Amino acid sequence: MLIYLLRRLAYVIPTLIGVNLLVFALFFLVNTPDDMAREALGDKASSPEQLAHWKASRGYDLPLLWNGGAAGAAKVTRTVLWTKSLSLLWGDLGRSDMTRELIGPALRERVVPSLCVSLPVFLATLLLNIVLAMQSARRRGGAFDMNVQLLCVLLMSVSSLIYIIAGQYAFAKVMRLTPVSGFQPGRDMALFLALPVVTGVVSSLGGGVRLYRTLFLEEMGRDYVRTARAKGLSEARILYVHVLRNALIPIVTNVPLQLLMLMTGNMLLENFFSIPGLGGYTIGALRSQDFAVVRTMVFLGSVLYMLGMLLSDICYCLADPRVRLGGGARP
Repeated sequence: MLIYLLRRLAYVIPTLIGVNLLVFALFFLVNTPDDMAREALGDKASSPEQLAHWKASRGYDLPLLWNGGAAGAAKVTRTVLWTKSLSLLWGDLGRSDMTRELIGPALRERVVPSLCVSLPVFLATLLLNIVLAMQSARRRGGAFDMNVQLLCVLLMSVSSLIYIIAGQYAFAKVMRLTPVSGFQPGRDMALFLALPVVTGVVSSLGGGVRLYRTLFLEEMGRDYVRTARAKGLSEARILYVHVLRNALIPIVTNVPLQLLMLMTGNMLLENFFSIPGLGGYTIGALRSQDFAVVRTMVFLGSVLYMLGMLLSDICYCLADPRVRLGGGARP
């Protein structure tokens, strides 16, 4: 098991370097520093002196890959590649192009509000997906199964924006049960987070239930289920112990992708509910064309996804004895 996890961890390092180089190519080769300066300055970009000053004040005036005019190691370290891209690998996130504030402290301030929204939405969605899918598979073809599938199709057919706007109008403006938007730490935090969390859970249901229902139906048709029923085991024990355990591997395969989509969805939630989290920070950077922040968030999104994949590998070791014994292979 340890060798398996070390091998998976070793894959993360070259993958991170590759993602970093890809982000560099997108931000500095496809879209050059001159293009960034023109987009940031807008109407003021007509003067070459203003373009040069903007690039120099933000370190974009350095050579992209190789600084032939420098001496020694500075030929590599005094480049845009090193100062703006590779530095992300060891946590040097730099400064915002617009506000000039350090990006690292700004992100740390916004992590807690984002987690307060993301974790409840993720955990509640995963739990509801599994429970509804299992009960639907257990009652296959019945009224409960048909109603759940109909509900899933309806939920998947409506945009997340509709849920946000309708929730704010119905529960905040009409019923006045929750604030329309905002975030306040402390005793009143749950009141501000109730509507965003419920909205996020409702908008995330549907696809997961249908996927997990298919997985559970496949497992329920296997020989070990028929053997367990012949031995007289209760239906609840068969479902929640044997079927669920054997369906965990494809479920944990889908979890990292859900984490990535959850981060994207939180951009909408945090923006519409005025939550000072990472999603709102990213949207603000996109609006103001803050390339340093956008570049950092793209890279951190990749890191989050790879950490999710590593977490799924750990779940494989716990769920599949073949992996722990060294004979299993990731599907």
